[in-house]
Amino acid sequence: MKNIILPILLCMLPWLADAQKITYSVPDDGEFRNTNFEIIGKMGSDIAIYKNFKTRHDICLYDSEMMLKRRIKMDFLPDRIINVDFISYLDYTYMIYQYQKKNILYCTIVKLNSEGKLMSDPIDLDTSLTTGQNENKIYNVINSDDKKKILVFKMKRQQEKNYQITSLLYDNEMKLIKKAGFNLQVNDREGIFTDFLVNNDGDFVFGRCGTTGSKEYINKLDLLFKRANDDNPILIPANLKEQMLDEVKLKFDNYNKRIITSAFFYKQKRGNVEGLYTMLWDHASGIKVAETSFPFNDSLRIDARGENGSLKAAFNDYFINHIIAAQDGGFLVAMESYSSSSKTNPWNRFDYLYGNRFFYPYDLGYYSPFNRMNYMFYDPFNRFGQNNLVRYNAENIMVFFFNADGKLNWSNTVRKAQYEDNTDSFISYQLFNTGSELRFLFNQREKRALLLNSATIDGDGRLKRQPTLKNLNREYEFMPKFGKQVGLRQFILPCNYRNYICFAKVEF
Repeated sequence: MKNIILPILLCMLPWLADAQKITYSVPDDGEFRNTNFEIIGKMGSDIAIYKNFKTRHDICLYDSEMMLKRRIKMDFLPDRIINVDFISYLDYTYMIYQYQKKNILYCTIVKLNSEGKLMSDPIDLDTSLTTGQNENKIYNVINSDDKKKILVFKMKRQQEKNYQITSLLYDNEMKLIKKAGFNLQVNDREGIFTDFLVNNDGDFVFGRCGTTGSKEYINKLDLLFKRANDDNPILIPANLKEQMLDEVKLKFDNYNKRIITSAFFYKQKRGNVEGLYTMLWDHASGIKVAETSFPFNDSLRIDARGENGSLKAAFNDYFINHIIAAQDGGFLVAMESYSSSSKTNPWNRFDYLYGNRFFYPYDLGYYSPFNRMNYMFYDPFNRFGQNNLVRYNAENIMVFFFNADGKLNWSNTVRKAQYEDNTDSFISYQLFNTGSELRFLFNQREKRALLLNSATIDGDGRLKRQPTLKNLNREYEFMPKFGKQVGLRQFILPCNYRNYICFAKVEF
């Protein structure tokens, strides 16, 4: 397995091992650390970043030296914005936002040019009648890897055991391809859902899970797959046998027309993580290609565990962050050890998993450990009082590459030990794809300062750890997990500078 990602990337500039440049933006006096933001990406030759503070919404354009070139106030937006999504292209960007007016929810779109100016008046894509505050976020926007398909869908509970799902499929010119609606019946323990994804053909997939109790492992899994021009999905049942799963992750393999499904599996309730379950389904032929359970041996457990961890419990704090498809049908799974501790509330994997968006459809767009909105104060583990010290820990990253049959080819470990008190914004990592290798960026604490570090893994599993990045200004604290790749070897990372939010462009 030589190439992990898009073949178009491989024909671009060669790797320059020693080339590195960090360019910081100037902090804005009005952008405090509780400013919401989203890194949109390239708009023409500029870097575009959406910022929101209270009722103000702006798009800020930065030049190649990260100097603020233009600030465009989005004064056409209504006061009560519930959610904003951006889908960016080189010459234009779609801004899809959701807002409520009285008891009506609106899903509306505008098109912006490369200067951030309106190319169209706001257009309502859909509206829904809402019955209360708990239902004020029902629209979700997803796009295919090539951005040529955009899917807007909503999920509404009709009755206790019945959901109505409506999907609107568009092309990249926002021409409606297909509107479909179907009802989904669930049993008492089946109101649990996975990622919702759309592929380059416009096909739609998500998983429906069943458990034996409110805080139990998954003992039933079905994928619901709807082809672009069909009205109803087909059901793809998993054969879990006696094993149980927790958080199920999905990924479309657009090269080979497959759906990759992966999750940790267990052999008994409240037991230890035993290994990795995988199901590969070929949606071109409608055939299940493979369904495997890969057990973690002692060698992998030694690599995975922390300094004082138990061998049997080595993977108990790990969560799957990324699944990446390869052209040859293989796929890569990256996972990280992530936990928290408190004097009054010890870390509990079950509370974390069974309080997230995968289990509550009305929260589909809100939950993510790497939530792009309200970065500084969003806290997925915060069930503790403000006066109670919480320490967050993010340790080793394990990387596995499986072949097209679901058999392990290689594995490797990016070793790190991170912690932070009362916030998890500066720990964990971000993964960037350069075409020939994967780059991991993360902070390491050195002499009370957080310094940005880098490690790469190539297509054969060889790990290379780079020295601490050059030109680091210690007054800037990076938040790598909220970063975004905007070029082959260009990344935008948010930073904290003296209680202000600013941004840095990192180039390799």
